[in-house]
Amino acid sequence: MSRDARSTDDAEGIMSILHKWGVHTVGDFAALDKIDIAARLGPAAVRMWERAHGKSTRLLKLIEPPESFAETFEFEHEVETIDPLLFMLRRFLEQIARRLNAIYLVAEELTLRLSFSNRAEYERVFKIPQPTNDVDLLFRMLHTHLENFKSEHAITAISLDAQPTKPTSQQFGLFETALRNPMQLSETLARLTALLGNDRVGTPQLEETHRPDAFQMEPFQWAGGTTSVSSQTLSPALRRFRPQIPMSILLDVDLPIHVRSSELTGEVSAQTGPYFLSGNWWNENHWARAEWDIELSTRAVARCHEDERGWHLDGIYD
Repeated sequence: MSRDARSTDDAEGIMSILHKWGVHTVGDFAALDKIDIAARLGPAAVRMWERAHGKSTRLLKLIEPPESFAETFEFEHEVETIDPLLFMLRRFLEQIARRLNAIYLVAEELTLRLSFSNRAEYERVFKIPQPTNDVDLLFRMLHTHLENFKSEHAITAISLDAQPTKPTSQQFGLFETALRNPMQLSETLARLTALLGNDRVGTPQLEETHRPDAFQMEPFQWAGGTTSVSSQTLSPALRRFRPQIPMSILLDVDLPIHVRSSELTGEVSAQTGPYFLSGNWWNENHWARAEWDIELSTRAVARCHEDERGWHLDGIYD
């Protein structure tokens, strides 16, 4: 039995052998001789015997809890004006900035949450253009948003959460540019968005469609860097009119020979087309048109099209 015991390394096997010996308590096990334990049960049993005597040591692994940069406050009375919110947000930013500065970090994102009397919640994430701990700049960004914020219910609680990051440092080249004040640009965009709407401020992005002039507005993002010009021949730019301008066309054997509109009038000296385009035939947004590129006797080059609404002037080439 001793040969089997010495090959036993798992605790369950050792406990089974001890029970067969009549050892059922920690005191009975600790009363056994250490040398006999080592000879009969092996090193694993010796470690168990040392723990029973309190002689074993185990190094502690220090684990630091994740830092939390969040502040929350529940109002004793319901809030219906902006002043108490701004007062609390200013205190929140000062406390968060103090903790971030202590560990050499800055805020790259702020999350504002509001709780209302009807138990609804509102959340808004603020992307900071240039990570910073400047309380005045961060407070101005929150203030601009709350100036145009409206709610039908009173506010019962407010919280602010900051996402930390390391300070950024960038070495620009000779021909690279950077924004002089990214926060001022962000504040200006926020005011324009509040005045005009989210769908009217941003960067136009082409949609995944062949429909002419189809685009959607995406939030504006500044990305500094070099601007390179390709060595290939650049095609002329089409300056589109929005909305498109109605026009009258005189045709000769289905070719435009004279145009008249508020922006362009004259005889057509050259034309290319028609280019037939269509799409979205499967739903109510279907479209079909015939496009022409025309050159007038005045050397002006333009693009026009004909659809079910008639003729329209799309734009003029540079």
